[in-house]
Amino acid sequence: MTVAASQSKKTRKPLGKAVVAMTVAAGFAGCASAPQSSDSAGGARAVKVMIVTMFAPEAKPWLDRLGPWDAIKVAGLSPDYPEVRCNRDEVCIVTTGMGHTNAAASTMALAFSDRFDLRGTYFLIAGIAGIDPAQGTVGSAAWAKYLVDFGPQWELDAREKPARWPSGFIGINTKGPNEKPAPDYRTEVFALNATLADTAFALSRNVALSDSAEAKAARAKFNTTPANRPPRVIQCDTLAGDTWWSGKYIGERARAWTKLLTDGRGVYCTTQQEDNATYEALKRAASVQRVDVSRVAVLRAGSDFDRPYKGQSAVDNLLNYAAQGGFAPAIENLYRAGNPFVQDVVTHWDVWRKGVPQR
Repeated sequence: MTVAASQSKKTRKPLGKAVVAMTVAAGFAGCASAPQSSDSAGGARAVKVMIVTMFAPEAKPWLDRLGPWDAIKVAGLSPDYPEVRCNRDEVCIVTTGMGHTNAAASTMALAFSDRFDLRGTYFLIAGIAGIDPAQGTVGSAAWAKYLVDFGPQWELDAREKPARWPSGFIGINTKGPNEKPAPDYRTEVFALNATLADTAFALSRNVALSDSAEAKAARAKFNTTPANRPPRVIQCDTLAGDTWWSGKYIGERARAWTKLLTDGRGVYCTTQQEDNATYEALKRAASVQRVDVSRVAVLRAGSDFDRPYKGQSAVDNLLNYAAQGGFAPAIENLYRAGNPFVQDVVTHWDVWRKGVPQR
């Protein structure tokens, strides 16, 4: 999956069983009681918003602007990011480390730590991603309603696939690329709280986003919209997988896989590594009423295109992703698009603590 970073990359029919299972889980977790004040029994710190970032550049715009911060060490977090930082408004930031493994381990450590009361907390997962030029452009910030895992598939080398298959990917224990697999992993797809996603989008849809000269030049090479238009806040869904990829054919599989696993409801938009792992860890905590997964929002900003423009090779798009100039605007736009939601929760906590208000 393509997701640019300065030192590395970060990827209507009734709902199917996997989506239904996740929706039920979210509803069950929603029964968890919210804390009544900033102090909880046993001295745990009640948190209004927990911002989840994956590596240091994603955290920096928040840390630079929303402090001062208290640094709280949490056992089990990444040794690179061993502290959670919280401000006087009870907004906190955790950095998990990149990839499925780091995200799951760090989120589990956070969710089961006795240092925090997270029962009423809103979680904002905010990270950069590759972006589909059919849905957005570099710098665009996308609120998701579905989290889809690209990893649990069978794969044949494209040189050995049947000629009738569009790619070498098929669902596990299926007979062809258009057959939906059974949700044996229980992590293949998660349906987020659509009301929360819509409310966060409504709060941020008109914010002015950052851009760069390099990003403008990169998008001008596309002859289709919205790829060649300025960045904006959008709604579309995100795909997770630890393999960074680039190209038309894998990109087409990403679109098809998202539709297949969401029964046609999801629209693939961004590709990243962590979100299904982060959500599953939160869901485990929700099963014992430590968090409420109906309060999880996911925002991904496009730092590079997931496939080349016409006339460009897939390998050039992959190896020279940094030249697209989307990294800095995407990092900034996570803050610009995400902060209206954070501030609304803090400012109107008397409303938000009871549940998501519709806008």
